[in-house]
Amino acid sequence: MALTAVAPVAWGTNYFVTHEFLPADRPLYGAALRALPAGLVLLALRRQRPHGAWWWRSAVLGLLNMSVFFVLVYAASQLLPTSVASTIMAVSPLTMMLIAWPLVSERPRTAHLAGAAVGLGGVCLMLLTGVEGVSFPGVLASAVAMLVSSFGHILAKRWSAGADVLASTAWQLTAGGLFLLPVAAAVEGPPPALSMPTLLAFGYVALVATALAFAAWFTGLRHLPAGTVGLIGLLNPVTGVLLGTAVAGEVLTVQQLCGLVLVLAGVVLGQPKRAGRRDSGQAPPHPVSDERPARAPSMRNHP
Repeated sequence: MALTAVAPVAWGTNYFVTHEFLPADRPLYGAALRALPAGLVLLALRRQRPHGAWWWRSAVLGLLNMSVFFVLVYAASQLLPTSVASTIMAVSPLTMMLIAWPLVSERPRTAHLAGAAVGLGGVCLMLLTGVEGVSFPGVLASAVAMLVSSFGHILAKRWSAGADVLASTAWQLTAGGLFLLPVAAAVEGPPPALSMPTLLAFGYVALVATALAFAAWFTGLRHLPAGTVGLIGLLNPVTGVLLGTAVAGEVLTVQQLCGLVLVLAGVVLGQPKRAGRRDSGQAPPHPVSDERPARAPSMRNHP
């Protein structure tokens, strides 16, 4: 859970960095320069090529989780206030639970649903404070990004068996970046000239908010229920508010403080009971005999 939390905390900083330091009129290049360097770094760390079905799975997941998602998030961060974009993305825990039910047979639990409702209420209380002039294209981009990423993340969870987490994350990022580059060149023309602050911002977005964040997120999806991971994702808007207070000098109001407490309560609400069930449910009556079947699939699926 602690490792999974790295992802939404890193993503919470991404809206601020994108809005403040990256070119607003180049969403395709912005997404490509986020995905491809991150994928190549992870490939250098875990030198494995896709094998078997992972050739086409990497392409599908790269298109959903990286290409389409990154472009939409980039556009939303430029068209919408961070508060509105984060509030829309806060619906993703509920969406992930509903998608996980048919795809990975994880029925939404009462604690997860209650935690998602409390957390979403906290996000609305924390962020929606008299925002005016909301862009409809920005809202649409953020909503579609939330749906695409929720489906792509659960699909990655369904296909996670037999593949190393770092390697599969690298394949998705690399495929997503390679999809985007020719489209960016055709639509947006030559690559933008990048100043040193912009290069540093892209470096942070690629290495921290992408490579590190997605490796942590997909690790969480492999080991935790989708509902638990989705609730941990609510730390994203919390990070955005605290970053605004620390960096931009914004004042944390009483309303925002109450919303922040509700979000944290929602995250915690979905955790303890589920963790207890997993511990009790996974304790094997015969440890020795249970270990052997668990090892056999990894041996067969290893490239």
